Amino acid sequence: MSLFRPAALALALATALSAGAYVAPLQAANAPSVDIPHDSFTLPNGLRVVVHTDRKAPVVAVNIWYHVGSKDEPSGRSGFAHLFEHLMFNGSENNPGEFFAPFKQVGVTDQNGTTNTDRTNYFQNVPTTALDMALWMESDRMGHLLGAVDQATLDEQRGVVQNEKRQGMNQPYGQLREILSYTMYPKGHPYHHSVIGSMNDLNAAKLEDVQTWFKTWYGPNNAVLVLAGDIDLATARQKAQQYFGHIPASPTMAQPKVDVAVLKQDGRTELEDKVPQVMVRRVWNVPQTGTRDSDMLDLFSDVLGGSASSRLDKRLVHQDKLVDSIGTGNWASQLGGNFFVNAMVKQGVDPAKVEAAIDEELKKLIAEGPTAEELARAKTNYESGFVRGVERIGGFGGKADVLASCAIYEKNPGCFRDQMLAIANATPAQVRDAAAQWLSKPSHVFMVKPGTRKELAEAPAGTPAPFVLPKVDAKYKTAAAAVDRSKGVPVTSSFPDLKFPAQQRATLSNGTTVILAERHDVPVVQMSYQFAGGYSADPAGKPGIANFTASLLDEGAGDLDALGFAARKEALGAQLGAGASLDGNNAILSALKKHLEPSVALFADMLRKPRFDQAQVDRVKGEWIASIRQEKAQPSGVALRVLPALMYGAGHPYGNPLSGTGTEAAIAALTRDDLVAFHQRMMQPAGATLVVVGDTTLAEIVPLLEKHLGSWKVGSAGGAPAIPAVANARQSRVFLIDQPGAVQANIFAAQLVPSSKDPGAIAFDMANQVFGGDFTARLNMNLREDKHWSYGARSGAASAVGQRMWRATAPVQIDKAGESVAEIRREIAEFFGGSRGTSAEELARQQKGLTLSLPGAYETAGSVLATIGSNVLYGRPDDYVFRRKAEIEAITPAQVDAAAKTLDPGAITWVVVGDLAKTEAPIRALKLGEVTILDAEGKPVSK
Repeated sequence: MSLFRPAALALALATALSAGAYVAPLQAANAPSVDIPHDSFTLPNGLRVVVHTDRKAPVVAVNIWYHVGSKDEPSGRSGFAHLFEHLMFNGSENNPGEFFAPFKQVGVTDQNGTTNTDRTNYFQNVPTTALDMALWMESDRMGHLLGAVDQATLDEQRGVVQNEKRQGMNQPYGQLREILSYTMYPKGHPYHHSVIGSMNDLNAAKLEDVQTWFKTWYGPNNAVLVLAGDIDLATARQKAQQYFGHIPASPTMAQPKVDVAVLKQDGRTELEDKVPQVMVRRVWNVPQTGTRDSDMLDLFSDVLGGSASSRLDKRLVHQDKLVDSIGTGNWASQLGGNFFVNAMVKQGVDPAKVEAAIDEELKKLIAEGPTAEELARAKTNYESGFVRGVERIGGFGGKADVLASCAIYEKNPGCFRDQMLAIANATPAQVRDAAAQWLSKPSHVFMVKPGTRKELAEAPAGTPAPFVLPKVDAKYKTAAAAVDRSKGVPVTSSFPDLKFPAQQRATLSNGTTVILAERHDVPVVQMSYQFAGGYSADPAGKPGIANFTASLLDEGAGDLDALGFAARKEALGAQLGAGASLDGNNAILSALKKHLEPSVALFADMLRKPRFDQAQVDRVKGEWIASIRQEKAQPSGVALRVLPALMYGAGHPYGNPLSGTGTEAAIAALTRDDLVAFHQRMMQPAGATLVVVGDTTLAEIVPLLEKHLGSWKVGSAGGAPAIPAVANARQSRVFLIDQPGAVQANIFAAQLVPSSKDPGAIAFDMANQVFGGDFTARLNMNLREDKHWSYGARSGAASAVGQRMWRATAPVQIDKAGESVAEIRREIAEFFGGSRGTSAEELARQQKGLTLSLPGAYETAGSVLATIGSNVLYGRPDDYVFRRKAEIEAITPAQVDAAAKTLDPGAITWVVVGDLAKTEAPIRALKLGEVTILDAEGKPVSK
């Protein structure tokens, strides 16, 4: 949703929960206490600059938004905005080559770019000392790009974009995004075509067209630059003028008029796809972002279908048991929005019953309006979502994103304040009236049913509308260039020191160790209760029980049933849940400081008194089994289900599906007694660790925890299982999984390497970084940037107490499957075999990227929580982040090459998911090893 709304509010909506115990309505007087104070100014060339100071970390978020998206593409030019997003990452006149490269040398974090219907944005968080470098780079591609865009660059990035489109279309239900655009909006409407565009239009793009497109839209007067973090107004003003002041304005382009395009009549589209269950999506065209009606529809959405206790969940999930999941949303864009209801229909249920029930609940809520309690909870959800979102200075949903979004869409960087006040003061009648006005209008129902997918027929390339470059407004002025760009990118010679919060300890009466790291940036307290075991502790014959048991902890506890529990946590603005990883079980709480004690009390009930009501066990079983079927329909999902058994053996603790979801048969066979026993055995407070990070002190939190958890005792012993070592395969082998009609092949190459606790783990991980752990690593630069056969290729070894599974992954266009496997094999042989070892430049790039980013890596409480939790799991000291940094800094190319020899290039396990009719012959021709065809369960298929 962040593609369509001011980002912080989108985050609030995305995490929104509704219905439950009553709390007083949020009023203007107690609207979010967390604000984003900011200043703004405009340069003579039209560049708007917004500045927010936040000194909690020596990092600055640089976020630049151009007010151009797919809505601005004329006929025959679809996909240009998104294509240009890619082109602007390919270097500029004064810095040819990858845009990412200089940033990797200074420790960038959270760097990316995105395009939607209305805007294109680029963002990166950099150490304060590297701000000049970041501004030089952004201004160079704004003012000095076209000389670097040649035919080869255009062809390369066109290929990458087309593979990005194939990757999306290759997913189950993946065609719906394309169909939605041209169904919901008439021909000629700016939203009629998809953001990524048509293959034919992309193929028809000429270099001259691309250059004119840039000259039209990417000037400073069509952009907003947000600088948030360790910076002040005076510094921002000086640096913005220094780096951007000389860039001439582009033409002043008129924005399209708002056109909600209300549907004239109800409609219906039905598709068949290789999917495991029916999906029903009903969509209305509704008002644009920045309108009060849109705000009211956000609240209406929250009450209608925003959580496990919403009206639709109560009716369709709990009462009538018609769906495995249901949700609603209000996506507000610049010219109009979409309100939707999305339901995953249970197998065997008539979708017509689902549609009828949705319609009945919708009409009832429109007629009655939300209750005061429902509306109060929806408001609390907005507040808690906003507070959590703006802890970050940059990235999706961070402070810079919120300010830029408001500046672009409403010409007011502080528009989020108006929106939050409107939400705070909303009445049930206002919410009801907005819904009655808009959701009583015609809608369109999209249904995707299991069957045979028919490829969408693409229209021929449209007749391109001629590009006419308007004149530049004379009011814009430029300054003399203040930077000698012939000297290249500014050198960053000093960097901030790594800081990690001090850790305080206490022990509860129940034997749990408490570790606290104080963070007082936002009024939120987060905690993670960590228990030994994980889904490697699943007993024989019961794969998935660890995760399944954990998932039921918040489905009712103590005196609260499932709906009551959900209502209570939503009323508190708390987030609670539990789950299992490979080697551990954990339960989490994120509490607003003002509701800390009642949130901890609810957390304690979840841990100590889960109800495991049979009705909820049965319901969640159905949903869980449906999710397993969805996994098997995903190309990567099915591969990661079968790989563990191939690598470790079916009876090994690590041999079950990598998701930890288990199998359909095993989940179906679980009894309530199984779950109660597993909970008692594996969630033992004695010897467990409770990590707490946030706005609290040891003196405050320990008595609170002691009050609610200190008396928790469990009799039977649990603990982590022993993880036996496994020998790797002696030679390479190949497993093929058929995905008929796939437009991509998903390639996996795997081998086992030593544990995360192994003394050589850091050295091996450095070797992997050089090979495939980064955008600029060898694997991605080959398959994406050189060959443009893939949208992205990576490699890595996930953390584990026992042997880790290293794997390289690459989704590639189907006609290049064999050639891609050959390229991956060559890259593995050359690097891990030692014939083309680590260069000093490659190693230095990875060393800098991994170490200089650390001062900004712990900006949020969540990142600190995760790191401390990892240290606990792997028995690492409190200062591990410093020790790891020192080891990475000291490592040599020879040591990296020695670590690379951990991997045997001649004994790789290959798994390829794709259309067998197109993949089998070219892959067999490579003679990699014995070839076996598997089904989605990992069982051999005889031809």
